[in-house]
Amino acid sequence: MRFMIFMATRIGCLMISLIFLAGCSRQPEVEVPVVKQAETTASELGEGIEEELPDEESEMMVEPEPKKEEPEPEPQAEAPVVKGIYITGPMAGHEKMAEREQLAADTELNAMVIDIKNDEGIVTYRMEEPMVEKLGAATAYIRDLPELIRRLKEEQNLYLIARIVAFKDPLLAAERPELCIRKKDGSIFLDKNNLAWVNPYEKEVWDYLVTLGKEAAGVGFDEIQFDYIRFPTEIPDEAVDYGEEAVEKSKTDVITEFTAYAYEQLSPLGVQVSADVFGTVIDNENDAALVGQDYGAMAMHLDYICPMIYPSHYRDGVYGIEHPDLQPYETIMAALQASEEILNGIPEGEHRAVVRPWLQDFTATWIAHHQSYGGEQVRQQIQAVYDSGYKEWLLWNAKCSYTAEGLLSEGQEDAG
Repeated sequence: MRFMIFMATRIGCLMISLIFLAGCSRQPEVEVPVVKQAETTASELGEGIEEELPDEESEMMVEPEPKKEEPEPEPQAEAPVVKGIYITGPMAGHEKMAEREQLAADTELNAMVIDIKNDEGIVTYRMEEPMVEKLGAATAYIRDLPELIRRLKEEQNLYLIARIVAFKDPLLAAERPELCIRKKDGSIFLDKNNLAWVNPYEKEVWDYLVTLGKEAAGVGFDEIQFDYIRFPTEIPDEAVDYGEEAVEKSKTDVITEFTAYAYEQLSPLGVQVSADVFGTVIDNENDAALVGQDYGAMAMHLDYICPMIYPSHYRDGVYGIEHPDLQPYETIMAALQASEEILNGIPEGEHRAVVRPWLQDFTATWIAHHQSYGGEQVRQQIQAVYDSGYKEWLLWNAKCSYTAEGLLSEGQEDAG
């Protein structure tokens, strides 16, 4: 009888975590005007061009080329104390981008996080990379990315972060179903939005993501930031088949290994490397195991770790706060205090990422106890970051519509 009660309790806890985390995704994106993609010509994609290969006899007569020396790693440029906003691909390529640039010019903002691969698996500019071309993944939302980067860096003096959505990639999943997450009956897993995810245990997916990061570094981004660097929440472990490797390697193991691999591959290019994580995984072992994000372990393989600590995404009563969305200052303070406690457990001398949290600049109308978020609520969150001993922050709004009243203007004293 005790065993049956124990098992019923465990199953109940798991279902609560599944229901809660399923709602802890990013704020739903709202459409902005889309830049129409220009027709792609065969010459642009290199179609119909075949490389002439030598026959066996001529190949034997060719002297082998001397082995090239590996290039020296680029030193990482010193990053500023980042105060940034999120920008979608369509917005980055639209005329309304000028309004976001003006907001940065008029306020304390000094950074932008720009989608390079979004939640749909779309690469947001015409990237000349074989896998991207084979998948048909590129859409020219941003028609001239080099010019955009030049303008933002040279004229606006902004620090630029390339956002790459990792394992939520319905486009790659559709074109390469062998890389999908599958149920134990062999069928492809689909999330609540009827979209497939790619399997984080597949190393080919790792290489694709790192290649995108290298391309973004090559065009001038200062930092590569991975989002959805996790497993989906809508399916329990007993119903899914992640493959043979999952028998001996946990979800947190493989996400930490990918984090380390991406860092090792990208940091020698002179860029910073960061990752977004659920705020609840900081101090909730069940949530961490469910999505595969070990906060402390990941922080040992990143320059920046970016917990999404939106007050609206915490359940009522967490940290002793009755309705977190109604108390943004207290919620941010509590989450960052928990972060500090976990990261203080990293042994002295080991690498430890800088904490740069995502804050809420949207109104969560889908929860019962919510309030309209304006300048006061945004500023309360920012002040909580400073009062917690941290200095950096990012604002999230899926429509890229930010509250100027919550930001300091040029010349105002920063309370941080």
